[in-house]
Amino acid sequence: MATQPEHPALLIPGPIEFDDEVLQSMGHYSQSHVGAPFVATFGETLTMLRQLMQTSNPASQPLVISGSGTLGWDFVAANLAEQGDDVLVLHTGYFADSFTDCFQTYGVNATQLKAPIGDRPQLPEVEQALKEKKYKIITVTHVDTSTGVLSEVKALSELVHRVSPETLIVVDAVCSVGSEDLQFDKWGIDAVLTASQKGIGCPAGLCIMMYSGRAIETFKNRKTPPGSYFASLKNWLPIMQNYEAKKPSYFATPAVQLIHALHTSLTQVLARPLSERLAVQREASQRVKSTISSYGLKQLASKPENQANGMTAIYLPDGVKAPEILPHLLKRGVIFAGGLHREIAPKYIRFGHMGVSVVDPARKDVDKALEALKEGLGEVGYQVPS
Repeated sequence: MATQPEHPALLIPGPIEFDDEVLQSMGHYSQSHVGAPFVATFGETLTMLRQLMQTSNPASQPLVISGSGTLGWDFVAANLAEQGDDVLVLHTGYFADSFTDCFQTYGVNATQLKAPIGDRPQLPEVEQALKEKKYKIITVTHVDTSTGVLSEVKALSELVHRVSPETLIVVDAVCSVGSEDLQFDKWGIDAVLTASQKGIGCPAGLCIMMYSGRAIETFKNRKTPPGSYFASLKNWLPIMQNYEAKKPSYFATPAVQLIHALHTSLTQVLARPLSERLAVQREASQRVKSTISSYGLKQLASKPENQANGMTAIYLPDGVKAPEILPHLLKRGVIFAGGLHREIAPKYIRFGHMGVSVVDPARKDVDKALEALKEGLGEVGYQVPS
């Protein structure tokens, strides 16, 4: 924090706190987006994304496009699905509704398989749905930022490959990449979409994706043109392939300074084995969750197997609303997020614990946040059990 102005610790489920070196990379001098120095940086960035998502298959392709994670939905709907196709959206919160809206915008028939708030669709339910109808795509939100629910992508992928092997597996991993294990090749995933500002630890503004060879072949075999111009794999695949091969290429100007910041953040993330980083994330998450429980509070995701490692969604005590307690946390130098799930938004808050706030041992953001929460609860009339 030496070079950053004093500020409250941003502990929402993204954007997160950023490392000094990452922020300094944003100040890189202006470069040509087709000049050899930047092309080399972009190419290395794409290669590092393969390591992060654990794919060595040359048929897969990483993409980094200017935009938020939401743009990833458009890429899936515009390129992998066609008008009239059926897709199955597994629902664990707010973002499944949004992905469904996106599909419908492109004329795709989206069916939701919903779970109660704080839970996830169970595998037998998914199996039954896949046996009742043929789906072109199944989507799952790895961690739903609105609820803190973690989905079991590995077991789900095994199920889909067994029951409906032609169905493409799409993972919305905006709130999981960098905080949760995600093995693209081993688990047989077809598309991952994420963003720069969460577990990856880079400022917002980049949509980051990985497509399998099977997904790319599905795109190439479309009967109709993609439903988007900017979000068309026809336009972007050759660009990304060229950048990764260290060849200049152009369709639309990339966010040069953000790519430099992403290069720096990925270099930091991959400086040690991913397994070590994920272990640190799990330890911090368990500490948060056990402390929350000792305060007499409950999580939206009540089952341990449903609980994400990069965030915790916390029910407030009866009679306490999110807008009442959040200012008390801010006074103590901590920013949490209010609720996002439409049905219960005022009743809970969300604590993001990922990235540099967790993996940098010199930072005490998590401890500070837990103490601020305890004191803030006291100020709104709730006594934490001693």
